[in-house]
Amino acid sequence: MKILSAISACLLVVCFTLPAAKAQTKEPAKSNKILLRKDVQPFPVETSPALQTLLDKAVGETINAFLPKNIKPNYVAVTLIDLRDPNNLKTASYRGDQKIYPASVVKMFYMAALHRRLEDGRIKMTPELRRGLDDMIVNSSNDATQYIVDVLTDTSGGAELDANKFKIYADKRNTVNRYFASLGYSNINTNQKTYCEDAYGREQQFRDKGKNRNMLTTDATARLLTEIVLGRIVTPDRSRQMMDLMKRNFAEKSTDADDQAHGFTGIALNKLNLTGAKLWSKAGWTSKTRHDAAYIETPDGLKFVLVVFTENMANERDIIPMIAGKVLDNLKNTR
Repeated sequence: MKILSAISACLLVVCFTLPAAKAQTKEPAKSNKILLRKDVQPFPVETSPALQTLLDKAVGETINAFLPKNIKPNYVAVTLIDLRDPNNLKTASYRGDQKIYPASVVKMFYMAALHRRLEDGRIKMTPELRRGLDDMIVNSSNDATQYIVDVLTDTSGGAELDANKFKIYADKRNTVNRYFASLGYSNINTNQKTYCEDAYGREQQFRDKGKNRNMLTTDATARLLTEIVLGRIVTPDRSRQMMDLMKRNFAEKSTDADDQAHGFTGIALNKLNLTGAKLWSKAGWTSKTRHDAAYIETPDGLKFVLVVFTENMANERDIIPMIAGKVLDNLKNTR
């Protein structure tokens, strides 16, 4: 707790608010822009001192436990949102506003943006698009993600581009960024494909030597997952479809240490023998990062979003479940 005391002393109440959308002029039918809803409502999330104390304790104890493994406080970022009262959302975070490479967690943002375009009628669902969307979220396929990003932005990979063509290409590739910025999301970058190895040609050109990498905060990620859970992103029906893809059966057996149901927050549910709990999530991992964005419901009434990002500790699979376990142990006594 000594590590976090200075942070706790400086807490302020914060609200994430979606501004009312401005009236949109009618766009040409072939425009690549994502149409924005005109009925966007405020979405307040208030910092809770009690929740902050709980989270500080969970993160602090976890960091202390991993000190022998050379963990540092800035290797971890966490955001917690209590959804037990959907009309009175409470949040707490630890380094929740820090930009971090999100690995495959960004795929949740691409899923939401794709449903926005489907709802707008800018693209139509096909069996191949359904296959790509399912594989991107259920199996965390990078190949599927590359296809979805191409569909979202009307771009494709290939050779490097000259200055004029690259300007047009870059503008299209920032389609998803503009969408989330219009909803009030900040401090994020969602314009890159994900790869198992590396990007080439114009994709590498667009990365700008790593300056233009995807970046998310745990605050923004927790907000999006909360909006999906509450049916507030795009439409309630499309939010439900997104939830269906993120449903994880952590009670099944798995030998894959990186399985999204068993290798992240699900470890905590199994250790606590919460067989009646429910888990929805999107994980991400690389050789340097290990993240999970999870929504959990328990038989005793807990409903919460917990997003944990870790850097430089990718091989330590117990950090995320340790934080989750401590939150599960103590959240029922916090309002």
